[in-house]
Amino acid sequence: MKISEIYKFLNELSPFELQESWDNSGLLLGDFNQEVQKIVLSIDVDESLLDSIEENTLLITHHPLIFCGLKQLQFSKYPANLIQKMIQKNISNISMHTNFDQTHLNEYVATEVLGYKIAQKDGFVAYLDVDEDFDVFASKVAAAFSLPYAKCVKSSQRVKRVALTTGSGCSLIKSIKADCFLTGDVKYHDAMEAKSINLSLIDIGHFESEHFFAEILLKHLKNLGLEAIISSSKNPFTYI
Repeated sequence: MKISEIYKFLNELSPFELQESWDNSGLLLGDFNQEVQKIVLSIDVDESLLDSIEENTLLITHHPLIFCGLKQLQFSKYPANLIQKMIQKNISNISMHTNFDQTHLNEYVATEVLGYKIAQKDGFVAYLDVDEDFDVFASKVAAAFSLPYAKCVKSSQRVKRVALTTGSGCSLIKSIKADCFLTGDVKYHDAMEAKSINLSLIDIGHFESEHFFAEILLKHLKNLGLEAIISSSKNPFTYI
């Protein structure tokens, strides 16, 4: 099957036009006319992943390897070092990032990982009705994402409505209409801002909340009759 046919299937599943203006989803490396026999799914591209997969493979990732405009390709630096290896092995790459967040990832995490129904959806934000003690809820969230602890901003003892955005969603804090916001990459000043408006936060991690990408997409790709495997990159962070 040609990459163009696979791309058409992916676009029907999660339209690339839904991506944010700053995003770079789509075919990033390769040729639409190339024939593909094997597909590998991963949240990211890293060196060990590229070493492990065969030549002439289509790699479908969540995060775009080429994100901002490239002004040079020095093969000793990121991301050129990975791009060089991909070209040498004829590995193509399609990224499904913010479009897939909106169509699949947030919904899957809310319903399948956390086990709550979505009460309302607003773009990248899924709202859940919870009504639980904050400490109990925070512990439940940490366990669901296999986190060693719950990193929180606790603004109230009771949580009734929860907002969820996988990945990095703190830029949305001002627009959140909930008691508690679940997202990743929470920084110090994000926490200060949330505290000032009485919004609780639970950091669910970037990798931890999005590594389900490959698992979700695999189910859909089986319908194509192609061999697709999950070979996810590793979380760059280590908890000690």
